[in-house]
Amino acid sequence: MRNWLTSGKLITAIGAWLLLSTTAVVAIALIGARPRTRAEILMGGGLVLLWVFCGGFLMRLARDRIREVVAAIRLDWRVKFVLFATLLALIEEAIATGMTNLAPLFGVPVGAAYITASANYLKVIGLHSVVVFVPMFIGWAFLLGRLDFSPNAVFLLFGLTGVTSEASLSGWQAFAEIGMWIFIYGLMVYLPAYCIPGERAASRPRWWQYGIAVFVPVLFAIPVAVVIGILHPARVDFPPIPPGT
Repeated sequence: MRNWLTSGKLITAIGAWLLLSTTAVVAIALIGARPRTRAEILMGGGLVLLWVFCGGFLMRLARDRIREVVAAIRLDWRVKFVLFATLLALIEEAIATGMTNLAPLFGVPVGAAYITASANYLKVIGLHSVVVFVPMFIGWAFLLGRLDFSPNAVFLLFGLTGVTSEASLSGWQAFAEIGMWIFIYGLMVYLPAYCIPGERAASRPRWWQYGIAVFVPVLFAIPVAVVIGILHPARVDFPPIPPGT
């Protein structure tokens, strides 16, 4: 299990599949999809292009330099991990919200198609996404303080957490988009995991602990999600979309 999850070849294979599938879906959308469907596919394609491929390439290119900078910050590594992951989540959600607000560029009014719960960035991060991600990152800091998961394993495992989370919100179709969700979520934690000290007192994970690590972040997030659900029960801020659009 450890060798499989630490292999960069698996991540490369998922990335290659994501590139091919995204290209094919965008091409189909441009040829004959309905306006709303076409707009949402193009929004998702823009997020994949900017966050996954451009952002992922820059993270990979600058990871050693970034690790030096992070190591020089005088904070506990757990705090740095959570803050760094939160920063990356804020950037990802800024891109996603930007795509939602670019709806007119994709041929529909704002709110007629969307990939975030609101067109308001502060609402998105404060009532829907990042506010729930933060306890997940705390959960991973807890795990990494005890178990020596590699950065590649953290990437893949948190990516699978993202897949299951999205499936709980939007249904089983999230599993058809597994490559996209693994990269969108995984890139929030890859660099923070790459920057943590290797000399910390952490043991080698056993095979069954990899499976548990997918769900531990969710346990940390549940209390926050419940509170947010009570304070802001609406799943999206947009009016219902008429069928057939």
